This record gives sequence, C-alpha cells and structure tokens, in this order.
Amino acid sequence: MFNDIGPLELVTLVVLAVLVFGPEKLPKMIQDVTRTIRKIRDFSESAKADIREELGPEFKDFEFEDLNPKTFIRKQLDNDELGLKEIRNGFDLKKEMADVTDAVHGRESESSASSSSVATSGSTGGTVDMTKKREKLDQDERPPFDADAT
Repeated sequence: MFNDIGPLELVTLVVLAVLVFGPEKLPKMIQDVTRTIRKIRDFSESAKADIREELGPEFKDFEFEDLNPKTFIRKQLDNDELGLKEIRNGFDLKKEMADVTDAVHGRESESSASSSSVATSGSTGGTVDMTKKREKLDQDERPPFDADAT
C-alpha cells in the first residue's frame, strides 16, 4: 500500500502523529484507521463479488484490473488470437516515418522512388506536375499559405 514511502518519511510521519495526537490517543487512532481500512476493503470485495455474480458465467475470468487500458492492451497483445504479432512485426514504423518525412520535404526515399516511377509511368501527369512545382520552390522560400485550407 505504501510502496513509495521511505524509512525517513515513515519516521517523520510517526513523530508527527505522536505530536498531533499524543501518546495516549495514538493507539486508539491507529485501531480506528485500521478498522476503517478493513471495512473499505470488505466493502470493495463484496461489491466486486456482486458485480461478478450479476455478469454471469460468461465473465467468470473477468478481472477489474483489466479495466486499466495499459493492462488490457498488454493482455490482448499476449493473447495472439487475432494475429497481432504478425501485423506488428510486419510494420516498420521507422521506415514508414522516414518515407512520410521524405515525402513532406520533397525527397525521394528508396521505397518511394520505385513506387513513384511506377506512378508517373501510369499517371496522367499529376504527380510530375507536383514534383516540378516542388522543385521550383527554393529551400528558403516558403510555400503559399491558404487560410481557407487550414
């Protein structure tokens, strides 16, 4: 419960509790706090049991920790019924981002060079016109801004 509290912080809390509540009232306060924590835990466990009972037998392996998005995704990636590992391994994000960056800056990457040569040979010239327009712009010159397009 208190995994991130160090020994110095714990000693500080004990000393502060003794100063605030006094040595006479401190044991009773500790008992009250532990009793309250137990009641809250019992209440949450009974609520979880009621929810599981209401969901029925098809949700018998349902865990409330799965409602955390990170846990849910991690569990789904481990369960490879949909073939997600093949898709993830077949997708090279760095290569895709490099292709997009090259396209934005007007450079041709290795994969887009082969695809653009196929595209220009079979296109009506629209791709060639865009390449010519891009070549006309100097490196320091900014492209025209269209306020209606944004």
